[in-house]
Amino acid sequence: MLALDRLEVYYGEIHALKGVSLEVRESEIVALLGNNGAGKTTTLKTISGLLAPRQGRVTFEDATLTGVAPHAIVARGIAHVPEGRRIFNRLTVRENLLMGAYLRRDAGITADLDRVFALFPRLHERITQVAGTLSGGEQQMLAIGRALMAKPKVLLLDEPSMGLAPVLVEQIFETIAEVNRQGTT
Repeated sequence: MLALDRLEVYYGEIHALKGVSLEVRESEIVALLGNNGAGKTTTLKTISGLLAPRQGRVTFEDATLTGVAPHAIVARGIAHVPEGRRIFNRLTVRENLLMGAYLRRDAGITADLDRVFALFPRLHERITQVAGTLSGGEQQMLAIGRALMAKPKVLLLDEPSMGLAPVLVEQIFETIAEVNRQGTT
């Protein structure tokens, strides 16, 4: 489904990824583990088209993604929840979620809002609240929900539990497992 083949990625002259290869099959949950600076975020940014490899390639469903614009990668079925959540602080919860569906032109957006609210009932309670006033855990739920609104086949999560209370970490990981059971890799 998703494959990285001998990626070489640089930040200027700093060699950040050296020969990274990885294959993710449909319905798998894969975790990248490593110390700070090991290249986990760089790998996700390269898959998402935010960074371009000097060598190697990224393929998804047998099509090359290397050199494809980030919005086109989302349209092909890969959504990325970056480290630090990156929500739209001045928009409401509902508006943030609808931003995740921005590239979509289908009639299923309302049903997908309902799906996100079923996964994260707290967001439904806060639907009209400005996102910047949510707790850290609620903002993480919102970031994941926004990505799910793109109807991805593959969901990339960068540090989904960073800075969250242990009870929220457990809830986030249970939700990730449920999203996977519903068909998202």
